[in-house]
Amino acid sequence: MMNIASVLKNSDLNPDILQDRGAYIQTIRQGVSGKIVEQAVRASGERELFVRLLSTSSGNLHRLYHSQLLTRVQTEGILDTLKVFADAIDVFGDENIAKEWLHTSIPALNGESPIDLCDTFEGRKLVREALSAIEYGEFA
Repeated sequence: MMNIASVLKNSDLNPDILQDRGAYIQTIRQGVSGKIVEQAVRASGERELFVRLLSTSSGNLHRLYHSQLLTRVQTEGILDTLKVFADAIDVFGDENIAKEWLHTSIPALNGESPIDLCDTFEGRKLVREALSAIEYGEFA
């Protein structure tokens, strides 16, 4: 289950960070702790995505959980991915449906599943565009 709200609520992050651009940018500049990665992996069940996103191995991902502060690039990737998950939940109104969509091959994404695109910034941008099209009645 992708309980993104619980990741933010159970951390020292501002729970409104995904809606408040100023807080979002400030958090990226400061970095987040590795505990956020651990909570995101547990909440989303997307371990392999976070391994790719952070350009690490499965074993090293566990080591990142104990990092005091992640780099700006790592922090931005984590938060941006959480934002995509939250956007999908908002569009579909249900975490299970959002997760199912994220794992479905989408013709508008060249047949790729949205989750497979979430390891790059440009990929997350494409997923957001597809979600926006769905939200406004253009089906992807």
